[in-house]
This record gives sequence, C-alpha cells and structure tokens, in this order.
Amino acid sequence: MGALDGRVAIITGAGRGIGREHALLFAAEGAKVVVNDLGGALDGSGDDRSAAEQVVEEIKASGGEAVVNTDDVADWEGGKRLIGSAVEAFGDVHVLVNNAGILRDRMIVNMTEEDWDSVIHVHLKGHFVPTHYAATYWRERAKAGEEVAACVINTSSTSGLLGNPGQANYGAAKAGIAAFTVIAAQELGRYGVRVNAIAPAARTRMTELTPGLSDIVRRPQDESQFDVWDPANISPLVAYLATEECPLTGRVFFVQGGTVRNFQNWTMTESIDRQARWTVEELKGEMLKFAPTQAAEAKG
Repeated sequence: MGALDGRVAIITGAGRGIGREHALLFAAEGAKVVVNDLGGALDGSGDDRSAAEQVVEEIKASGGEAVVNTDDVADWEGGKRLIGSAVEAFGDVHVLVNNAGILRDRMIVNMTEEDWDSVIHVHLKGHFVPTHYAATYWRERAKAGEEVAACVINTSSTSGLLGNPGQANYGAAKAGIAAFTVIAAQELGRYGVRVNAIAPAARTRMTELTPGLSDIVRRPQDESQFDVWDPANISPLVAYLATEECPLTGRVFFVQGGTVRNFQNWTMTESIDRQARWTVEELKGEMLKFAPTQAAEAKG
C-alpha cells in the first residue's frame, strides 16, 4: 500500500529536477501521474518534449501509471487541457503540484521588460491558470454533492520570501505565489480543497546558476555523506501534503535535506501610536525606533 494509492496527480515542470523527483515518488507511492513539461531551456526558450516522455517511461518501467502532457501551463487553453488530460486518462484529478518555472536573472538596472514579463508569466500565471481550472472542476463536483478531498501544492522560493539580489523578477513571482497560496486556501476550503506551498532548497538547473549558490550546491565528494542538496529530499514533503489525510492548508514550508520549517506570513511587529495625526517632524524621530542602528548613528 502506498501513501497515494488511488490519487490522480498532475505535476507541472516534471521533466527534470525537483518536478521529476516528485513524479517518480508519487508514482512509487501509488498515484497515477500526469507528467507535464514543455521541455524548455532554463530561460524558457525551446520545446523538447522528450524530458517528460522519459519520466513517463521510467514510471511505467517500474510498474506505475503515467501519461505525458506538454501544454503550456501559463496558457489559458493549455491549462484547461492539462486538467482535462488527467480526467480523460484516469477519470479524476485529486492533486495539482505547480512546479514549472524559468530563470532570467538580472540586476534591476540591467533587467529588460521581456526578462520581467517572461518570469512573472511562467511562474505566477503558470500557477494561477492550472489552479483556476482544477478549482473549477472541484467546485462543480462539490456542488453536485460529491465528496472532494483535493489539494494544490505550489512552489515558492526563499528568493521571494527572504530576498536575493539579481532575482527581482523571480523573487516577486515567488512571493506572489506564497500570497496566492494563502488566499487560494481561504477560498477553496469550502469545496474540500487544501492549498499549501513549499520553498525548496535543492540542486537544480536553477540553483546551479543562481548567484552565490553554484559552489554550495555541489554533491559531497564523500558518497557516504548525506547530500542535503539532493532534489529527491524535497518530494516526500510534497507527497505528504498530497495525501488525503493531511489536514494542513494555507501553509508555506521551507524544505531542504532533512529540514522542514514553517514560514510565518507577513506579520506586524513593533509599532508607534498616538491618538492624532503624525507630523513629518514628529515621525523623523519616532520612525528611527524601527531602525536601532540608524537611530544610534543619528544620536552619535
């Protein structure tokens, strides 16, 4: 018995890296998997469908069930076909894992409009479109009186939640995905749908080219040492979040190696208050309480 027996899962960007590991583990745990991937290069260019086909072949060779889907997840009609492909192949859909993404790293002063638009499009719209069609499918089933036990797992990043220079486009998209996760969980719970997100840290095509990470993510020379950057470390958490019994929703989890940490949403902390409107002069002094270092320098 697998943890995902009877579940039908769609995994986007599943031809390589973390998405591939998701697909393989989901299948090993008994899920029927739709492996979606355009097979593009890291910057989103190109169109090599063989990556998704190879994953499906590997799943079938191990006795699992899987089909290929090569639709563009950020395309309105492509997203509709993606959800339809799962229903057509397996009769239902229970899990949507939004994982597809690209990189076009630039400092803000060097970033082009295309650099910005393409990354926001693939990541943010590429999460919204499949979720829209999956949510519509689940809502219709719930309104028909059927019991729905479905879930969406999104892919955010510390680049958006904590910040990383050179990735304003990617970080903005990933922060948006975290916010989208929280809101989607609030909206879709009434239909029996849970929505969570992960912020993974693993060795992928993206992290190997991310400023400051290329040297860190290398495999350990000692094969007996635990490889904390192995992308396969990420998938068990995603598989757990996809189980029918998981109660969690509206959460964003950091995951690396054997570590899982719960992100806290944007939270208001210290404050300054008065029962009247502030003046600019008054704020000059009071606002320094939010920056102790600057306040000390100002006094010194």
